[in-house]
Amino acid sequence: MSELHDPLLRWYDEHARDLPWRRTSASAWSVMVSEFMLQQTPVSRVLPVHGLWLERWPTPDALAAEPVGEAIRAWGRLGYPRRAVRLHAAASAITERHGGRVPDSYDDLLALPGVGDYTASAILAFAFGRRRAVLDTNVRRVLARAVGGAELPPPTLNAAERRRAEALLPDDEPTAATWSVAVMELGALVCTAAAPRCEQCPVRASCAWHATGRPSYDGPPRRGQAWAGTDRQCRGRLMALARDTEGVVAVHRLEAAWPDRDQRLRCLDALVQDGLLVAAGAGYALPG
Repeated sequence: MSELHDPLLRWYDEHARDLPWRRTSASAWSVMVSEFMLQQTPVSRVLPVHGLWLERWPTPDALAAEPVGEAIRAWGRLGYPRRAVRLHAAASAITERHGGRVPDSYDDLLALPGVGDYTASAILAFAFGRRRAVLDTNVRRVLARAVGGAELPPPTLNAAERRRAEALLPDDEPTAATWSVAVMELGALVCTAAAPRCEQCPVRASCAWHATGRPSYDGPPRRGQAWAGTDRQCRGRLMALARDTEGVVAVHRLEAAWPDRDQRLRCLDALVQDGLLVAAGAGYALPG
């Protein structure tokens, strides 16, 4: 398996994108913020928000000192704004438990709000140079093809995938950390889901999927997420209105934003339950 290491690491040295959270000057907090923002959101949308966020809140304690509503407002249109609430809660926990410094222990990271195995592993690898398997969608796809010979990985991460990823990690910690981000970058730029550019792939000669003629995925059907008319769209529209409003959003403006009364009320209730809005007088507002 190590025959994959050298060509991919050389490719990464030449083709890696210059992203602020990857620079040697990046703080662990910058890496952590990027990991929260990049969940289900492309890099192009994250870049400007990440920059503004770090200018305003360069450390966890700076964010923790502000109301959670300000974090939600600054999250803008990245989507899934519960991530902003969780990141604010994580910043508060870091401030209270770790003196304002992002911890470098897996267990301590995992104990933070909003941090699961993937995020904890990514922070350890990318912020602290640790030897950790970091299994996002891109990495899983690259390993499924290059090692497993399948076009796409299973819909859900399984133990076999994790063992394969861990076995592939170089022994040296800094090299393993670079390998983890290099595999991710290859999946983002070359070994993409819909149109892989195999002719540009540095590991094509060793790729099991390419060697067998690139057989099509034959696993369970993969359903795309609908958007128009869904609760997700309704919630997004209501949240956009709240972010763009100083103070309370009047009910009549919420009605105009989403005329379907039952769906609107259901989504408002869910947003309140998620801590994204609070009922305020005759309307709703971001939490203080």
